[in-house]
Amino acid sequence: MLTARDIHKKYGTIEVLKGVEISINTGEIVSIVGPSGSGKSTLLHILGTLDKPDKGEVMLHDINVTNLSGKKLADFRNKHIGFVFQFHHLLPEFSALENVCIPGWISGNNKNEVKKRAGELLNLLGLSHRLHNKPGALSGGEQQRVAVARALINNPDIVFADEPTGNLDTANARELHQLFFKLRKEFNQTFLIVTHNEELAQLSDRKLTMKDGKIVFEVDLEIET
Repeated sequence: MLTARDIHKKYGTIEVLKGVEISINTGEIVSIVGPSGSGKSTLLHILGTLDKPDKGEVMLHDINVTNLSGKKLADFRNKHIGFVFQFHHLLPEFSALENVCIPGWISGNNKNEVKKRAGELLNLLGLSHRLHNKPGALSGGEQQRVAVARALINNPDIVFADEPTGNLDTANARELHQLFFKLRKEFNQTFLIVTHNEELAQLSDRKLTMKDGKIVFEVDLEIET
């Protein structure tokens, strides 16, 4: 479903990615681990079209996303890709429901239909009683679940999560990862997760380890269990 070939990236004289190859199937939950500075987040940003490689290509289904730019790239990203970051990036002046709706409204979808789906997603994530609360009135775990619902509002092909549990305590971190599996079961949703949390990475279908700008090790955890 998603394939990246020979991905290289430099910042100045520093070579951050050195020919990375990766392939992700529909419905997979894949984690990337490795020390700080190994290139994990840079790779995720390139796969998610937030940055461009110096060399190589990223294919999502049959579309070479590295060839897209401007409005075409923004529209493609909004419709096909979801993001969850360590910091939830919710807009403080809007309610939980409105924050989830925003990408759907940007896509030009019917406002009432977007609102209905946002309510369904928040209900699925256990936040039906928090629809009209603003982010400041939500706990860290609740804010991150709102961010997950927002990532799902346009039925993306894949959700990229960059240290999604980095600001959560152990209980909320486990809950969020279990939530990813629930969403895979409900929607066959695909996730690529960059994390420092080895324990939680072990819950994935596959774990990739990065070091010095390359993927140096891969474990199929489905086979192991």
